[in-house]
Amino acid sequence: MAADQGSSGASAAAPVVTVVGPRVPRAEEVLTAEAVAFVAGLHRAFEGRRQELLARRKTRRSEIARSGTLDFLPETAEIRAGEWKVAPAPRALQDRRVEITGPTDRKMAVNALNSGAKVWLADFEDATAPTWENVVTGQLNLIDAFEGRIDFTSSQGKTYALRPAAELATVVVRPRGWHLDENHLLVDGVPVAGALFDFGLYFFHNARRLLARGADDPNPGPYFYLPKTESHLEARLWNDVFTRAQAELGIPYGTVRATVLIETITAAFEMEEILYELRDHAAGLNAGRWDYLFSIVKNFRDAGEHYILPDRNSVTMTSPFMAAYTRLLVRTCHRRGAHAIGGMAAFIPSRKDPEVNAAALEKVRADKDREAAGGFDGSWVAHPDLVPVALASFDAVLGERPDQKDNPGSEEPVTAAQLLDIAGASGSCTRAGLHNAVQVGIRYIEAWLRGLGAVGIFNMMEDAATAEISRSQIWQWIHNGVVLSDTGEKATAELVRRLVVEELTALRAESGDAAYASGRWAEAAGLFEKLALAEEFVDFLTLPAYRLLD
Repeated sequence: MAADQGSSGASAAAPVVTVVGPRVPRAEEVLTAEAVAFVAGLHRAFEGRRQELLARRKTRRSEIARSGTLDFLPETAEIRAGEWKVAPAPRALQDRRVEITGPTDRKMAVNALNSGAKVWLADFEDATAPTWENVVTGQLNLIDAFEGRIDFTSSQGKTYALRPAAELATVVVRPRGWHLDENHLLVDGVPVAGALFDFGLYFFHNARRLLARGADDPNPGPYFYLPKTESHLEARLWNDVFTRAQAELGIPYGTVRATVLIETITAAFEMEEILYELRDHAAGLNAGRWDYLFSIVKNFRDAGEHYILPDRNSVTMTSPFMAAYTRLLVRTCHRRGAHAIGGMAAFIPSRKDPEVNAAALEKVRADKDREAAGGFDGSWVAHPDLVPVALASFDAVLGERPDQKDNPGSEEPVTAAQLLDIAGASGSCTRAGLHNAVQVGIRYIEAWLRGLGAVGIFNMMEDAATAEISRSQIWQWIHNGVVLSDTGEKATAELVRRLVVEELTALRAESGDAAYASGRWAEAAGLFEKLALAEEFVDFLTLPAYRLLD
């Protein structure tokens, strides 16, 4: 499918807009001339700044490589010291004690909205492989959900339909990060940002629709989660996007609310500033895990043994540097009147192994108890069966209150040294951990290349962040000459290549020749190996992987 469209834009000449991609049923309902022109206008207004900020990321990374450290910004000290608050939370975002995350496919949309969670993070980012079909049908599914006409029938004949509106989760959309393009929509021959494509289409089609539902509706909006933010200047860009979008469609200023994922180490040093830039549109901050660890490896990959992470599964939120990060996030949010949202419980409950299930659920319960006791106002789960577990933890602390913003959090100051105390993490670098990284990385990438962004692997719901930490940790171990504690071997490219071959052999035996041949295992293994063993570190695996998507 290809079409050229003209529309008015930021400059005098109308932009040349080209939509290129395979035909997707009902795409015309999303890619209307008006909607595409709206996205093109955002592109023309903000693409220059986006590119400047992406270049700034590289400059900052070079500074970190030179200095081997990171600190709070002296030029924004007045913001951190000032007395200010973000805008009050709208009614639909006052109680966020449990949020469920997942892609925007039709089955997930119904199950997430019906899950009993307060919020559904409708994910166009890490949980979605951005095929043209996925990003277009995801927008359609959200429109259908708001119109109450979404349903789903499984291949086994089981039907899923929405519950009454008052029982549904509030939708918060996560667009792609600033670094990703959408190659199927070109403006003046240049791909638009995936972030502006996802945000723009959702906002254009649903902002008025949500407002028209009236003050008595439990789920107004639109609301967003902002991923991969690396600085307050990137938050400022988002704020300007929101301001322009609202003005262009006649939506009252401040209607948009955004929660920022603090999933990069640089953003952890700018939490206050990020909230300040978005203060009229801010809803809160979220503490992630895998992307945060990935960011630490990426930024400090050549800073010496102090920054070498042990096996990823041994680095919990109670590790000293992670505990410092969560303390700072809770205290920052509550000082500024924002919600502090905790991390993901990614376990997939099993009905086949009660003992494994019970042990895993106990770990989830302990994790959510810790977050609630630590001052968080809510947390994430990846599976509907975990909603009541997380609810119980937060109900025990919150009771009838929607949040605990009156809890200032720990009085212990958080220093730059504490945020960077990676060496204080328990655990070690093991061959078992290396093997697990190879297994999970290959299995995830293979599914992603087939269009699946949220993938069950070893009873865990994994997304792109898992593959990122897996391949980056291997890169770090090899380039720092890590010796594996359980075998005494050195982490080398040769060892990784052997593990890749062993994994492919095991996958063929596990799935059978026919199923293996129908998959994309060779491509996945090749890409994983290339990224993990590259001489120069590749910033995001999704950049080269995107070129392999159908």
